[in-house]
Amino acid sequence: MTESPRPRVLLLHGLWLRGLTLLPLRARLRAAGFEAEYFDYRSVLASPHEHLSRLQRRLRDWPGEGPIHLIGHSMGGLLSVECARAHPELPIGRILCLGSPLTGSSTAAGVAARGPLGRVLGKAVHLLREGVLPLPEGFEVGVIAGTLPLGLGHWFGRFEGAHDGTVTVAETRPPGLVDHVVVRTSHTGLIYSQEVARQAAQFLREGRFER
Repeated sequence: MTESPRPRVLLLHGLWLRGLTLLPLRARLRAAGFEAEYFDYRSVLASPHEHLSRLQRRLRDWPGEGPIHLIGHSMGGLLSVECARAHPELPIGRILCLGSPLTGSSTAAGVAARGPLGRVLGKAVHLLREGVLPLPEGFEVGVIAGTLPLGLGHWFGRFEGAHDGTVTVAETRPPGLVDHVVVRTSHTGLIYSQEVARQAAQFLREGRFER
């Protein structure tokens, strides 16, 4: 009997990070039975348009059959949703966002308002500040949000309610999500948490998180 192929999943990092930061999450997903790879991009130096152009080529050129699930941390989640919107013909499966400000980031808005300091957001300032609403139709989008308030967002944004130090839980909860869960970890900690990896595998398999 022919063995079933391992489900494919592509990981996208967030602002100021690089693909190597996703190695622990990739390893956990591989151990859980997924064919996991990461997509590296220059989050500050290139534009979202350039990122999306490279991302759609990466998805199109991945050999094999079946859907390719996307897991994006922070800005990587925004790019994943935008890719599904711009290229609905691609074999995109479920989309999982880790701490992504889908409704727009108050932290990014605060940084952008600081004059020259706003340059640290690079060419992604509009994407981060405005978010990606409405979510594209026909795609299952889920979110894991953090609630450990450790991060530099305190200096730039006014947080209301629970947050991960950079993004509020409310900013990760737009209309149209198929599921949403919170984990006690910081914004950066989302990509290193064992619980996040476990919930991610659950969502990719079932389209729902474990309660």
